[in-house]
Amino acid sequence: MKVLRTPDSCFDSLTDYSFSPHYTEISDGEGGRLRVHHVDEGPRDAAPILLLHGQPTWSYLYRKMIPILAAAGHRVIAPDLVGMGRSDKPTERGDYTYARHVAWFSEWLETNDLTNITLFCQDWGGLIGLRLVAAFPDRFARVIAANTGLPDGKGQIPPEATEAIKKVYDELPVVSASELLERFKSQDGVPGFLYWRKFCAETPDFRASEVIFTISSDARDSGVAEGYDAPYPGPEYLAGPRQFPSLVPIFADDPEIPANLEAWKALEGFNKPFMTAFSDSDPVTAGGEHAFRKRIPGATNVQHVTIEHAGHFLQEQQPEACASTILDFIKDHS
Repeated sequence: MKVLRTPDSCFDSLTDYSFSPHYTEISDGEGGRLRVHHVDEGPRDAAPILLLHGQPTWSYLYRKMIPILAAAGHRVIAPDLVGMGRSDKPTERGDYTYARHVAWFSEWLETNDLTNITLFCQDWGGLIGLRLVAAFPDRFARVIAANTGLPDGKGQIPPEATEAIKKVYDELPVVSASELLERFKSQDGVPGFLYWRKFCAETPDFRASEVIFTISSDARDSGVAEGYDAPYPGPEYLAGPRQFPSLVPIFADDPEIPANLEAWKALEGFNKPFMTAFSDSDPVTAGGEHAFRKRIPGATNVQHVTIEHAGHFLQEQQPEACASTILDFIKDHS
């Protein structure tokens, strides 16, 4: 497996991001090693708050939440998924699979021996993080799921429509980043996610910041854009962010559907506090909170929240509200 490592100089003087780096060595699954980065702030003897990001972000997404949580006396850990942020980046899209991401972070979790965890997971942070909760329930004290899901082949694309939708996908145009939001809102019968998947896989001009601003905000802050784009000084570094949407198991014949079904069985026995904190204006995961509330017993008798005035990347738009939600949840369910 060929791996790239973003030069440290790319992370100098980023807006609101001056955290010391920490690294963990894990197996790449092919006999090599990968270096995984994480932020680790606050008292080391405190129970950890684990912040998991998704695509195409990295721990920079949590830069405004980390100081708030640490100042409240918590240990705050925000890793970068393999292929993103300051973590190592396999160069081939085929190097990345859903199963590998789960295996990589299972090893990362056990190597760091984290326990009594409060998990906040969004986007792919949930698809991976909830698999970890299912596999290591004793390590987690409570969970907050925000704008995420755990696709199990039910309620996504019906099995009988799989082949037809795959043919539609093959013929879809690669739209511009500025069109993605409208495609999610479109009622033309084609799931907006397919345009996202096509864009990330095939657009000749992929920039993480452009996707983030398009889906969650009309703002264009050059300093923040530089932060999100910092890990990717050239197109050869982008295999991971480009591949993620293609790994979401939206079709019933996806190889990870059985593993997600098993994870759901485990989560349906998870009795520890489980909160949903979805935003009010996310075109990607709108309505996804209902499955968690219905199926996970720990979600009963929990005050679920809606993060207002935020799109998909609610940590970027409403960091104070997200941090307050975590702190209140821990206080109410200590």
